[in-house]
Amino acid sequence: MNLNVDAEKENTYDAIVVGTGISGGWAAKELTEKGLKTLVLERGRMVKHPDYPTATKDPWDFAYGERPTQEDLKQQGVQARTGYTIKQGTKHWFVNDLENPYTEVNRFDWMRGYHVGGRSLTWGRQSYRLSDLDFEANAKDGIAVDWPVRYKDISPWYDYVESFIGVSGQAEGVPQLPDGKFLPPMELNCVELELKKSVKNKFNRLITIGRTAHATAPLLHSPQRGTCQFRNLCSRGCPYGGYFSSNSSTLPAAEKTGNMTLRPNSIVYELIYDEKKGKATGVKVLDGETGEQTEFFAKVIFLCASTFGSTFIMMNSISNRFPNGFGNDSGELGHNIMDHHLSVGAEADVEGFEDQYYSGRRANGYYVPRYRNIGSDKRDYIRGFGYQGSASRQGWASVVGELNIGADLKSAVSSPGKWTVGMGGFGEILPYYENFVVINKEKKDKYGLSTLTFDAILRENELKMRKDMAADAAEMLDAAGFKNVRTYDKKIGVGLGIHEMGTARMGKDPKTSVLNKWNQVHACKNVFVTDGSFMTSSAAHNPSLGYMAFTARAVDYAVGELKKNNI
Repeated sequence: MNLNVDAEKENTYDAIVVGTGISGGWAAKELTEKGLKTLVLERGRMVKHPDYPTATKDPWDFAYGERPTQEDLKQQGVQARTGYTIKQGTKHWFVNDLENPYTEVNRFDWMRGYHVGGRSLTWGRQSYRLSDLDFEANAKDGIAVDWPVRYKDISPWYDYVESFIGVSGQAEGVPQLPDGKFLPPMELNCVELELKKSVKNKFNRLITIGRTAHATAPLLHSPQRGTCQFRNLCSRGCPYGGYFSSNSSTLPAAEKTGNMTLRPNSIVYELIYDEKKGKATGVKVLDGETGEQTEFFAKVIFLCASTFGSTFIMMNSISNRFPNGFGNDSGELGHNIMDHHLSVGAEADVEGFEDQYYSGRRANGYYVPRYRNIGSDKRDYIRGFGYQGSASRQGWASVVGELNIGADLKSAVSSPGKWTVGMGGFGEILPYYENFVVINKEKKDKYGLSTLTFDAILRENELKMRKDMAADAAEMLDAAGFKNVRTYDKKIGVGLGIHEMGTARMGKDPKTSVLNKWNQVHACKNVFVTDGSFMTSSAAHNPSLGYMAFTARAVDYAVGELKKNNI
């Protein structure tokens, strides 16, 4: 008995954080800086900044022209669906699909990276604020449930997060895209500036430079981070710390406090619930290398394991109190899957500007904020979309197949090619109860754990929206005088946006939501969920900045409640 008590004491902390991605890194930083001894559990391997194995390799350092082999595609077939993840320089950041399977009733793209830092090493870094247009949308449209917060509640936390991570951007004064605390913006090139002028004059729409989590000026509070080097090799990991990741930013801040214990290869598969106390007392962990099972204990638990990671843990945590999954009194756990639908837009060729070029490899593009269903604009669908795009000149790779030698070849590879421009849509997916995920006890992963089954599709609202997403893009490119304008609308599944959200949504009523306005489980006050699963609606742009702001806010609240002995 004493041995068990001693073991429990050794495995007891003030706080436990599950996951080290964008949300988990922030939870670790905030909890440790507020003085809590915090155990941070990551299911994957250790990765330390700046140890990214392919970050400084040249194209000729890779076998197969950096393309995936047939064996790569066999092991990572689902991860390869994006078209940009599985290359020789990036494949180590994504899971082996044969070892980590799941089931799709309809096509569902679940892109994952199991390692310290998670997808903070591979995210697109586009960083936008939700506005009251987004927070009020469900209530105004009579869709799903109302957000329990408004922009004024989150605005100071956006300020706090942006000031720490470094977001490059241009203030524009557009209500549906609130301005933030920006580092110097990157530059639009000459063709993008021409498009910006045309779109403003002819449609009264805005084109701005993307708001991206890149340090375009020194961050004095994070001396381990350098500024963006404009290499555009971000998906390999940045040894300079030029963009925000948990590894380069929040985890070093947490480690600096001396209050963090980081434990990789630790797969959390269940919450421990004490029915007498009405609290979660800890988590059950499977060692990913040895298979050993361990329990860890804490006063407060933050689930930041990614939307479906946290949802799996909750659905897998069955007790007398929670027979249908942890905190699932509402029956909403696992439902309301959202993402952004994309792979629709237009592209064109550009004549002129042959005497102009640009320097560096800007890891960013232009952004068109949502303009549909705003003010007097009314469509045959609700919500809207934005665009992300860029203009560029073809480089030396475009002449690889040319049958030139000597001086002719040298001239060809040293002369820029033609200008092209693209405009790709990001559309909002509504929170449908019918889009859901459940545990599949029949199919196991390499660790012997149950897996997930997804059933989610694009529905009528999204399909109507896609028609405008293609047509509007073509109209804007054509109006700018660009040539050979062509639209595209590729058949996709949910998940391809890699912005999965909504399966443990927040709301005002415990009967219709899983979390309250503080990201706190309605039915268990010492468990908080701050990854994408808390989202009540998806808006039309990248959500990760919001995850960080809500996480910092939730930690501040949780620590305050701990001090008051309320949790």
